[in-house]
Amino acid sequence: MLYSMTGFGRATAEEDGRKLTVELKSVNHRYLDLSFRMSKHIAFVEDALRAYIGSQISRGHLEVTVSYRNYRNDARIVTVDTALLAAYLCSARAACSELDISDDLALSSALRLPDVTTITEEDEDREAVTRLALIAIENALCELKSMRKAEGARLSDSLEHCIKNVEQIEKVIEDRSPPVVEEYREKLQDRIAMLLGDVKLDEARLAVEVAIFADKASIHEEIDRIKSHIKEFYGMLLSSVPVGRRLDFLVQELNREFNTIGSKANDSGIAANVIMAKAEIEKLREQIQNIE
Repeated sequence: MLYSMTGFGRATAEEDGRKLTVELKSVNHRYLDLSFRMSKHIAFVEDALRAYIGSQISRGHLEVTVSYRNYRNDARIVTVDTALLAAYLCSARAACSELDISDDLALSSALRLPDVTTITEEDEDREAVTRLALIAIENALCELKSMRKAEGARLSDSLEHCIKNVEQIEKVIEDRSPPVVEEYREKLQDRIAMLLGDVKLDEARLAVEVAIFADKASIHEEIDRIKSHIKEFYGMLLSSVPVGRRLDFLVQELNREFNTIGSKANDSGIAANVIMAKAEIEKLREQIQNIE
């Protein structure tokens, strides 16, 4: 079963007045590349999240967004600067007396004066927040992997279709290969006969030339390797472990073998089929870039 590297997952965990949400966005990447976005006061959960993701995902660029709210009564500390408030009140009362203005300054208004009230976040319970983060990341990854699996199934069908086309083209080239040598012998024989006229043809020399051509044009080894690569490719489509990098390497090898066939086989029919095979291999290469 193949997995795509594209997906999305989101999950929320709540416990004891704390609420944490993890959102994951995944795209293709050569390696596992993680990017985190979260508030600084919970940055301590990153190591735990990074380790867990690494145990579940092998490749892809993941954007990990963590949002957190603490609704507990002890989550914040409110401090009133009474000395500063007293100074404000003293100045206000003096102004009231001097300007003959009634004093309407209430406590609620006084607390809103600049720098009188300070609200600070209490230190978080690292163990409790990390536990919430791991619950959320597990559920978010479950959703992400489900999406990647569904997309991987679609990619697998497409890859299977392309590799079957490559296999069919390989068979056409293999069937075409033996007649090429015989056609070369006939063409060479006709050309020599035309040049020599009534002079008797040296059959032994002709046989040597044909043998040399047959050796140079032989594509048996390339055909055997292509068959082996195709067989391995089919096996990887059913693999339960990430095979994206191996598939990418295998496609490079297939392309190399067809290039060699194209350069060795002195035949327009084979050359045309090599081009068709390379077009299918390019389709494989593009789709494999998104396989984990």
